[in-house]
Amino acid sequence: MKELSIFIDESGDFGEYNYHSPYYIVSFVFHNQGNDISKSIHKLDSVLTQFNINNNCIHTAPLVRGEEIYQNMDLHARRKILNSFFAFLKDINISYNSFYVEKKHLEDEIELTSKLSKQIASFTKDNLSFFQDFDTIKIYYDNGQVELTKILVSVFSGLFIDVKFIKVIPSNYKLFQAADLFCYFTLAELKYESKSLTLIETRFFESYRQLQRNYLKQVSKYRFKQSL
Repeated sequence: MKELSIFIDESGDFGEYNYHSPYYIVSFVFHNQGNDISKSIHKLDSVLTQFNINNNCIHTAPLVRGEEIYQNMDLHARRKILNSFFAFLKDINISYNSFYVEKKHLEDEIELTSKLSKQIASFTKDNLSFFQDFDTIKIYYDNGQVELTKILVSVFSGLFIDVKFIKVIPSNYKLFQAADLFCYFTLAELKYESKSLTLIETRFFESYRQLQRNYLKQVSKYRFKQSL
């Protein structure tokens, strides 16, 4: 039986526009469960253990900004953790797709829900043959936003028969953490285009050119493809 796992995370929320969080971003990470990634996870965890990170869980935005569990780590250590995560992604066979809505000119959360629903439904229908190649689809999400949960159930249950929805604990799944990473770098790419990185982000990446060359270029390699 061929099984597709989709790990989903978001950045932002369905609330009113805030200039600190101008976008609502959702990232899907696709993984064919026939491809064993346990050795790659073990290799990444062996690196993370050196930094005493709780549950070896990576949260990209705080890592870049030096917040939460990373607040006492220097730049070198934080960059090493992020680069180790990219090495992990290079070692496995996954792809991703991000959807985003700019909230600045929206009337309300209903309009946001409508725009996001249309994007996800259109993407899924446009790639129907990819999804139909699998016997089972499992969707992993932490149910962080009720509105997104409803969209996912509506779109996938309406198109596919064997769909399972699994509530995740982020620390338990490296591919959920990968969805978090792709959310962050979708936002970083938008900031790159508008030249609006914060001072902390500029310090971490060193320059817009380095962000593009060292990270955004790598991220682009994992954009959705119809083969896993």
